[in-house]
Amino acid sequence: MNCYFFELTAFIRLFVQEPGTEELVRLMESLEDNRKLIAASTPLEVYAVIRQRERAGDLSADKASIALEILRTEAARIVQEPLNPAVLETARQLLDRSALHWPDALQLAAAIVAREIFHGTDVIFVSTSTALLDAAKSEGFQTLDPVHEAHQISA
Repeated sequence: MNCYFFELTAFIRLFVQEPGTEELVRLMESLEDNRKLIAASTPLEVYAVIRQRERAGDLSADKASIALEILRTEAARIVQEPLNPAVLETARQLLDRSALHWPDALQLAAAIVAREIFHGTDVIFVSTSTALLDAAKSEGFQTLDPVHEAHQISA
């Protein structure tokens, strides 16, 4: 059985229309909630992006409100990896051995710790960031880029 860890650049596409949105929605709908993983910080990061786009005029107040309501619902249903000492230490180690920025290291660290918790389950790292996908591969993850690998999306 596979679980999917949705990093911020992929997860945001569920709430704001961007390339890969349709593929991600299809994937999310095909998965049981206990097979969807995110870092506990991701809902807050998505919330911030939606509000920034609303303030910039890229999203209407109505669309932002709808996106935020969907975010609340989805985030409550998905397994969230807490930002605990193990995640923070793993992020620090990633910063020592890679050129990742700290928010990206935190996302990948949450996926690494979640993979340890779900021992025996393949965790697929979903992102649209080339740097994060490369780093995830070097950490032994199967990866999925919903923008460039839409043909591979299946549960």
